[in-house]
Amino acid sequence: MKDRERHRFVRMLQEELIPALGCTEPIAIAYAAAVGRRTLGGMPERVDAYVSGNIVKNAKCVVVPNSGGCRGIEAAVALGLAGGDDTKELEVISGITKEQCREMHEIMAAEIIGVALLDTEDTLDIVLELKRGADRVKVRIARSHLNIVCLEKNGNAIICKAESNQERVEAGKISAWEILDFADTCPLEEVRPILERQIACNRAISKEGLSGEWGACIGQTVRGGDIRMEMIAAAAAGSNARMDGCELPVVINSGSGNQGITACMPVVTYAEATGADEERLFRALLVSNLLAICQKKQIGSLSAYCGAVSAGCAAAAGVAYLKGLSHEEVLNTFSNGLDIASGVVCDGASASCAGKIAVGVFAGLLGLDMAERRNILPGDGIVGKDADETIAHVGRIARDGMRETDREILQIMLDNRGRI
Repeated sequence: MKDRERHRFVRMLQEELIPALGCTEPIAIAYAAAVGRRTLGGMPERVDAYVSGNIVKNAKCVVVPNSGGCRGIEAAVALGLAGGDDTKELEVISGITKEQCREMHEIMAAEIIGVALLDTEDTLDIVLELKRGADRVKVRIARSHLNIVCLEKNGNAIICKAESNQERVEAGKISAWEILDFADTCPLEEVRPILERQIACNRAISKEGLSGEWGACIGQTVRGGDIRMEMIAAAAAGSNARMDGCELPVVINSGSGNQGITACMPVVTYAEATGADEERLFRALLVSNLLAICQKKQIGSLSAYCGAVSAGCAAAAGVAYLKGLSHEEVLNTFSNGLDIASGVVCDGASASCAGKIAVGVFAGLLGLDMAERRNILPGDGIVGKDADETIAHVGRIARDGMRETDREILQIMLDNRGRI
């Protein structure tokens, strides 16, 4: 692989595998609130939050860490205002004190925060408008969780940029075969710090999820029996803890902590159980992480498609690499798994995410079994002539075909809860 291409993959890992505390959608809201308060120069008298439907889906039901057990968009805004440090980016609320938590509750009790659905083409879109006396600040984050596309104070632009979702998809296209080439040849010193941090953070929250009573306890429910169930449990348990407000950070993948945990923990668990050496583990994690990123680049930031499912299939491909299967078998593992489980929908971040992770990892491991025997044939359903074509088909389904599904899911959630 040429140096230019290798550096591109390294940069991609540096950008996509970053730490976050809490579910990334409410954390992006808290980040916007912290940026807004700093720009305003003090606590606002009024904040109006306008968010896309997918932000509603993913921020509505999860516990915001360091909030005293609060859920939802209003809590994320209030916590970001009370003590958010935007220099920490997706760990914006990691330093919240008890006093700041009390201030968050006072802000919510004062009813100065309004929340409304935003009419937008972007699935990830957050607009906060803050008012204090005669001063006005507007913050808009779109397309990715830290991407401030607009920051204004009193009508004067501080940040202003634009980029379409399609441009982002085209810019992010990478080849599955290139991923395997990179995994085989990359000097590990270039990626070691990234992968060591991912393993340390995601292993810690997985262990917490298996030892504590978090969420629906799906990791504990499926645990036991054989290494396959241990791999599934390790990923599901981390999600349960994260969705229920655990105050441990996660190294995310493609903007998602659940995808970061899922792409990592089954591979780590298998490596530990089989005594794989560090180099082999790291190279397998490159396969898993980059295949998950490759698929997510095709889907876009948020969708009705459950991204944790494709991350589970990517993890199984990483396991196939650990087992020493051929490149073709590794990619067939991913393609088989995607075909098996691509119908799983995202109905928002919640305790149920861990169950979908379990399904995704199981589908990927079934795809691995098939890769060693007989694959789903090209042309059967959405399976393409190679992994890249299957990835493109899944992206097309998730990005374009499931738009109406996304709207129906959001409407059901709003009907169930009665309010944003």
